[in-house]
Amino acid sequence: MVNDLIRKINERNAVVGIVGLGYVGLPLAGEFVKAGFNVIGFDIDAEKIKMLRNSQSYIKHIPAEKLKGMNSTKLFTATSDFSKSSNCDAVIICVPTPLTHHREPDMSYIVSTAQTLSPYVRKGQLFSLESTTYPGTTAEVLTPILEASKKLRAGKDFYVCFSPEREDPNNKDFSTSTIPKVVGADDKDSLKIAKTLYDCVICRTVLVSSAATAEATKLLENIFRCINIALVNEIKVVFDKMGIDVWEVINAAKTKPFGFMPFYPGPGLGGHCIPIDPFYLTWKAREYDSPTRFIELAGEINTRMPYYVVERTMEAANNAGLTLKGAKLLIVGLAYKKNIDDLRESPSFMLWKLFEEKGSKVDYYDPFCPVVPKLREYAKYFGKKSIKLTKNTKYDIIVVATAHDNVDHDALAKLGKVVVDTRNAVKKARNVFKA
Repeated sequence: MVNDLIRKINERNAVVGIVGLGYVGLPLAGEFVKAGFNVIGFDIDAEKIKMLRNSQSYIKHIPAEKLKGMNSTKLFTATSDFSKSSNCDAVIICVPTPLTHHREPDMSYIVSTAQTLSPYVRKGQLFSLESTTYPGTTAEVLTPILEASKKLRAGKDFYVCFSPEREDPNNKDFSTSTIPKVVGADDKDSLKIAKTLYDCVICRTVLVSSAATAEATKLLENIFRCINIALVNEIKVVFDKMGIDVWEVINAAKTKPFGFMPFYPGPGLGGHCIPIDPFYLTWKAREYDSPTRFIELAGEINTRMPYYVVERTMEAANNAGLTLKGAKLLIVGLAYKKNIDDLRESPSFMLWKLFEEKGSKVDYYDPFCPVVPKLREYAKYFGKKSIKLTKNTKYDIIVVATAHDNVDHDALAKLGKVVVDTRNAVKKARNVFKA
């Protein structure tokens, strides 16, 4: 059975299923189509399925032309009918893993996906989980659900692995296929099959000894970034009080050719990984009575940054004879980082909420996000539209939260009485207050 599946993969006769057609799943589906595989994309969002069938993109950095190319090959099918997963030889799960309101892991997407797939599990299939999660999820959560419906056994009747996604949306230097892929499994057959599959589309697979090790690898990658960003955010607060420009300090420090890696401050953390992943480990660590004070402190610092930006904005407004209450305020940039339309966990929404609570009349400008989509945490902003900039556009306060390259921030600064810059984007204007 193992050799039969490996042969099907090598001969491109295997059917690959991708569950979750978002920022991770859709690019991955494209790579398998490009490699000559028949791909079935699964998603519960009927609107996404409709758009994909019509070659319409809902992710800005994935152009419609790419979807037209996928559809033209006749190798790609998008569906919400999960019974078709029984036709797949390999099923790759790319669903969200957010936090609850109590900052604990929300396993509902993985659990519901596994429960949906379970009735259609058959012998000889490979299941690969790519969703970022705590060590033990694959073995303790996913596998038992897949085994339950037909009493099949992982490692014997079907195969399971964990391979963490490493997507960085709109990264010009690295794409899905050029980023090495970590793969872990709890039996040799599953690992061998998974390596064969990913070797077809990824530049290099990095094998580790277990699924839990692969899960831990992803957490370490993002906790590393979280802690270092927290460090520069804390240093920014201290240097602001000293009258020292933290951006100038970082630019000077990074000239050292060894022993230093630049990280940059901001209004808070955003994206699907860094604001969330550290809390997955801290939650799991409690099971082992092992404190994670360093990680939790970093999370607290980063979570605090939107409040700090509001405090600095109040200070800047006060210096200009303004108050936040009743102020006409513009947030520049909703996406969590520049040059993308990804709003997941973006601190801009917390800023928006906090400024409104202070009585400000808030608009936003983001050429990548013309309309706010449905968001779990900020449903009240659904349908809000980006303003259109004109020469007559005037605001009391402008807050630069995300610095897209296609925005002239120096020109934008002329439209506000006070500009609060959290990204070091404004270079020439005099009315700038860094935060």
